[in-house]
Amino acid sequence: MTKRTYSEHMINIKNTLPVAADLKWLFLDLNSYFASVEQQDNPALIGRPVAVVPMMTDATCAIAASYEAKAYGIKTGTKIYEAKAKCPDLVCVLARHDRYVYYHHKIVEEIARHTPINKVWSIDELSSRLPPNKRSVEAAIALAHRIKKGLRENIGPAIRASIGLAPNGFLAKVATDMEKPDGLVILHQDHLPGRLFDLSLTDLPGINTNMERRLFRAGIRTVEQFWNVSPKHARKVWGSVSGERFWYNLRGADIPDQKTQRGMIGHSRVLDPDLRPPDMARLVARRLTNKAAARLRRENYHATSFVLSVRSLSGEKWAKQISVSPAQVNFMFLKALDDLWAAMMLELKPARLKKISVTYSGLCTTDEITPDLFDTASEDFQGLKKKNEKLSSLIDQVNQRYGAEALQIGFSPKTQAGHVGTKIAFSRIPDVAEFQE
Repeated sequence: MTKRTYSEHMINIKNTLPVAADLKWLFLDLNSYFASVEQQDNPALIGRPVAVVPMMTDATCAIAASYEAKAYGIKTGTKIYEAKAKCPDLVCVLARHDRYVYYHHKIVEEIARHTPINKVWSIDELSSRLPPNKRSVEAAIALAHRIKKGLRENIGPAIRASIGLAPNGFLAKVATDMEKPDGLVILHQDHLPGRLFDLSLTDLPGINTNMERRLFRAGIRTVEQFWNVSPKHARKVWGSVSGERFWYNLRGADIPDQKTQRGMIGHSRVLDPDLRPPDMARLVARRLTNKAAARLRRENYHATSFVLSVRSLSGEKWAKQISVSPAQVNFMFLKALDDLWAAMMLELKPARLKKISVTYSGLCTTDEITPDLFDTASEDFQGLKKKNEKLSSLIDQVNQRYGAEALQIGFSPKTQAGHVGTKIAFSRIPDVAEFQE
């Protein structure tokens, strides 16, 4: 799709849209965010092809790429040895998740100066339900340009964003992907489907490759074909009401988001080469367990299940779960880890491990806990529980005051990236406090 300039947009808007256009939503997508932060912090990288990597080895893959790198076909997931073959001048920089979170909060503060933020969707995406006086075409465009100007002047010239304006958040997000980088696109309900038919199915949020295959089996291969089905047929294809919601979203209906409830807390780590022997990998697993337990306490949750998952260097996978009484202290989960680790070594017999994940699930708050008979009756158990809770709380306080890993249970291995377990994932933005746990 060809990129259109802002003036061309204005000509098109003035010639076609009604004066009283009602654009209810603004969606903002930061362009090549991780790579842009690296370029902003190091001006020598501006204009150069940059790949952000989790570790300094050609065997890893890019977790982000600058637009200069994307011009060579390098994208998220590209193996670095392949990326360097495509672009010999590629600059690889080690991911700094703490820095991306720092910039994220600055960016959110800047955007909040211009418009209320309805929801932060991810580290590089957010939406705003526009106030009534900002919903005309002219007012919405002026707002979008004030936001872009604020990002340039108050955050940095390397930090750019594509903005979409539409009658609902779904279409506003679709619009941000139509022009990158630094785009501004309006999708007005009166002119739908319009440019939507130029998109592929997977360009629409919520349609991944699995859903695309399901649509193909139903005879739907284009956005136009989906547009022409009935809402009941969309529900049938999805196998749930989500398909009908999707159908109405595509037509600009402003449907409220469905509320979700947190179901788990966890951390994972692709191991540095020198941390792949099982004895070293176990130390990383203990560190991940401690960090996740600190998050449980900070977010006032208890967990009733602990899961250890590993993947060996040869590609074999192993995972097992242990149920526990509602807890948030390190020691109970470290005991669960020891039991699961012993089982994993016996069953998998790995020579080297590549990835480790620990997950706390079955989350509940303190007022949702119903103590069992033993918990209530045993003074010894209650005394040990209180002692462990006090010690875990003390560890949290020391680390918050003096920095991450100032006080830890056991030896904590050093990694290239520095922060074990704390990383940005889709729809999850670590709290600043997490880098001090």
